[in-house]
Amino acid sequence: MLGCRIVMGDDEARFVARLVARDESAFNELVLLFERRVFALSVRMLGRRADAEEVTQDVFVQVFRSVDSFRGEAKLSTWVFRIAVNLCKNKMNYDARRHSRRHDDLVDYQDLDALSGGAGLSVGAIARPDHAFEERQVVEAVREAIELLDLDLRQVVILRDVEELAYEEIAEVMGLQIGTVKSRIHRGRAQLREKLERVMAKRVVGKVNE
Repeated sequence: MLGCRIVMGDDEARFVARLVARDESAFNELVLLFERRVFALSVRMLGRRADAEEVTQDVFVQVFRSVDSFRGEAKLSTWVFRIAVNLCKNKMNYDARRHSRRHDDLVDYQDLDALSGGAGLSVGAIARPDHAFEERQVVEAVREAIELLDLDLRQVVILRDVEELAYEEIAEVMGLQIGTVKSRIHRGRAQLREKLERVMAKRVVGKVNE
């Protein structure tokens, strides 16, 4: 990724100093480096493209406004993800109070995998197109199951199993002890299996009744 090459060639402390100095090119580099991953994280947390786009914009606005407070105690990426997670939580809590959660703008999760660097699903890479349809149904079922997870469990499962952050990074992002992170991931995975089984069973029943 272009943004990675830019930052990797520049010491992080000097790069942060450029951000603090309001160096426009440094902010452009920051956006190139993190925008896709922040959007991918946000859309998996929130489930709607419009909400994820709004939160992603807000993340970089907040980074711009508060970069002076970054002390380098964690990696820059960890700090950015912490802001993203907090803004997602705020958005979800706001929607919960308004009972306004809608599903009219759901993102295609296979497109999202491609956007965030994942392998995604390629019809040409499998034996038959009907297999692609079946895998697509599984992807959608997993998405639905993730959205049914308790919020505190959903966050750590996404950070660990989707974003592939280390336990230490998740602890820093969430402000938790590593033991708590590991416990929540264990419970989250167990709950995800349970939710996924129910979602798949419901879909099978629905298909039979068509």
